[in-house]
Amino acid sequence: MPAVGGISSGGSKAYPGSLTPFVTVTCIVAAMGGLIFGYDIGISGGVTSMDPFLKKFFPSVYNKKNLDKTTNQYCQYDSATLTMFTSSLYLAALLSSLVASTITRRFGRKLSMLFGGVLFLVGALINGFAQGVWMLIVGRILLGFGIGFANQSVPLYLSEMAPYKYRGALNIGFQLSITVGILVANVLNYFFAKIHGGWGWRLSLGGAMVPALIITIGSLVLPDTPNSMIERGDREKARAQLQRVRGVSDVDEEFNDLVEASEASLQVEHPWRNLLQRKYRPHLTMAVLIPFFQQLTGINVIMFYAPVLFSSIGFKDDAALMSAVITGVVNVVATCVSIYGVDKWGRRALFLEGGVQMLICQAVVAAAIGAKFGTDGNPGDLPKWYAIVVVLFICIYVSAFAWSWGPLGWLVPSEIFPLEIRSAAQSINVSVNMFFTFVIAQIFLTMLCHMKFGLFIFFAFFVLVMTIFIFFFLPETKGIPIEEMSQVWRAHPFWSRFVEHEDHGNGVEMGKGPLKV
Repeated sequence: MPAVGGISSGGSKAYPGSLTPFVTVTCIVAAMGGLIFGYDIGISGGVTSMDPFLKKFFPSVYNKKNLDKTTNQYCQYDSATLTMFTSSLYLAALLSSLVASTITRRFGRKLSMLFGGVLFLVGALINGFAQGVWMLIVGRILLGFGIGFANQSVPLYLSEMAPYKYRGALNIGFQLSITVGILVANVLNYFFAKIHGGWGWRLSLGGAMVPALIITIGSLVLPDTPNSMIERGDREKARAQLQRVRGVSDVDEEFNDLVEASEASLQVEHPWRNLLQRKYRPHLTMAVLIPFFQQLTGINVIMFYAPVLFSSIGFKDDAALMSAVITGVVNVVATCVSIYGVDKWGRRALFLEGGVQMLICQAVVAAAIGAKFGTDGNPGDLPKWYAIVVVLFICIYVSAFAWSWGPLGWLVPSEIFPLEIRSAAQSINVSVNMFFTFVIAQIFLTMLCHMKFGLFIFFAFFVLVMTIFIFFFLPETKGIPIEEMSQVWRAHPFWSRFVEHEDHGNGVEMGKGPLKV
């Protein structure tokens, strides 16, 4: 039985340097890459609750929602075509993240971010001018390609650029941008839905061009990371860049560790195959299970379909959109809590507290919806106070996710990988995330129709499992330099049996045989 494990924060090395204004501004600009992902999450749920949009592209759903009063409330949005519109993006993001791994490694993080912005921009244009479902889905696929590139490169960029003492807070800027994107999309949906003539959905979808332009222009002006420069053989510029981002001239120790890691990385001909080596077992496990559990929290059910979900549990259209705005505000505020606390309280504490809070809220929401809607989905006259209670607990649930599994699901995988497998492992992380986002998006409305309020119990079960997983298997990574991260696995009671005992250098395993425990 593995013991609860981690090591105390603060590695054996403490590289000099501080949080410079240059790094702060750079990381803020780079983190805005999350806007495209967040905007899309928020916008897709909103437009699918707008009647003019449904009437034009999904008339069967429109009829079930507005004309067929015999339809179970839980099932009014159950449409394979409608869910394909939403989920096709995530399948495309999965595929593009695999390609992005090679581009990120060979040509730098900036080029991947540029590709992400341009592809997302084209997809937004196609969706804004869509005349048929096929144009919607083609646009969504291009949006997905853009998100795959951005999600692969931005967290890596932030983790490599930030001083290790502030890595958590700066990396969570990516998640903050996602939440801001969701909130902006929800607010725009609320107002665009009121436009006379029923064409507001075009502004919602086409508005994705704005965050796309932000990441496109940002990628052109951002400096590259010292890690990436060294990886591509430009060591002199890398040293100068490292001095600039750390704000000190004495960077020899960190620079030498980066060079050593890069040399080991260049000897790796097949990083994908290397991921399967025994010494990378903990890294691969986290790259798969953290994004898997992140999606099985049920958060994307809330964020994709917040207006649809609130409409299905008795809110009118305006109230549904406004409820989505409220959850969006909660999401942003709670993410700021994580930025404040992640380097103070640690990753494990936030993971565990968030898991317990989400579990309690899902149980309460399931009971509240089950008691009023039963299995026929007909609540009768839903008291206003009752609806407020449901929204309140959903907001408490969203806040728990926003300061735990939301930001940490991107932060922890991006900071634990050695340089030689970093791009490939991050692609695994993004691919698993996108795959299960696709699956959940594709089957959620059908699951809601058949499982009804039991859907929240389904997700609560996974929240329980993932919280137990974190308790036993995730070491604390707070305050550990990114190139020193291997020590957390060697010190862990369970993972130490897989990680080879190495000379303590840059965190690259050098193989002296496995440490027996």
